[in-house]
Amino acid sequence: MSLKKIAQMTGVSAATVSRVLNHPDYQCQDPALTERIRQAAREMGYVPDQNARRLKMGSSGQAGQEKQYVIDILLARFHSFAEDPFFAEMYRCIETEFHKQGCVPGQILYVPDISMLKGRPRADGLLVLGKCPQAAADVVLRKYRGVAAIDRNPMDYQMDEITCNGAQAAAMAVEYLLELGHTAIAYVGDCTMEARYSGYYECLLNHKVSLIYEYIVPTSQTREEGYQAFARLAKMHRPPTAVFCANDVTALGFLQAMKDRNGRRRKKVYRPAVISIDDIEEAVRFSPMLTTIQIPKVDMAHLAVLTLKDRLQGGHDVCVRMELPCHLMVRESAGMYFV
Repeated sequence: MSLKKIAQMTGVSAATVSRVLNHPDYQCQDPALTERIRQAAREMGYVPDQNARRLKMGSSGQAGQEKQYVIDILLARFHSFAEDPFFAEMYRCIETEFHKQGCVPGQILYVPDISMLKGRPRADGLLVLGKCPQAAADVVLRKYRGVAAIDRNPMDYQMDEITCNGAQAAAMAVEYLLELGHTAIAYVGDCTMEARYSGYYECLLNHKVSLIYEYIVPTSQTREEGYQAFARLAKMHRPPTAVFCANDVTALGFLQAMKDRNGRRRKKVYRPAVISIDDIEEAVRFSPMLTTIQIPKVDMAHLAVLTLKDRLQGGHDVCVRMELPCHLMVRESAGMYFV
């Protein structure tokens, strides 16, 4: 399957197809066209000609015929990419890395599918996106020759992991709010065995700031629940001056509710500073632009595919864990509290 064939199928130039497939953050003017190109590549099992790639990059010597590994994807915490834009963007980064490394995307699986796996899967390896239940992890480790996981928190399972430290990311977010002078800081997100929640309250305690339980809003971290969380906090007699949301999707729902409620009001306006974690693409398109902690998706995808490929090639036997740093992205949504 060539770039020209995908270009013919989708009605664009081969150069446009190349930009879409080799740059995960590239978007055509019509986002639907970008997805059609990616979908066509998936359906046709597009894999770049590695010999041609080596020649283009200027490699010398006789290129051997490298084995093309088929890699399945397990969505561990959700039922579709539409539910979590962070992992949807992560998957685009993984696809781009597959093209670079000569890997072939296999099936997209969900946790209920794991219990129905019979015998050895056709795929060589598996990439796990998000934290999966221990029982599912035990099954895939038996079934696949190699397994690697990408998540915001380490899972401590017997598999290779590429992670960011969710507790540290949360502490970075709360530290920034404290530097702005906020001490009444709410948390909106999952509170059950969640590193971002522990990072939030431990940071407050380390700074001797009282933990106000009324300011903790448990959610399953969806846009809708973020929207509802705003109403819950806004009606308080003394609402928090800042809000830390566990992910961008929740924060964007919260900010939308803020816009809808305040509108053109001059009185009784409630505009807390808002910060979150992920740095999805919508974070910079929303108004106000979202202050967030950036998780390095491109680097995580790159290292996950390389690590899994190395295991499949027999390059390492021990379980590898790589923890990548995250970065504060200061934008409009934090520091905008008005008395």
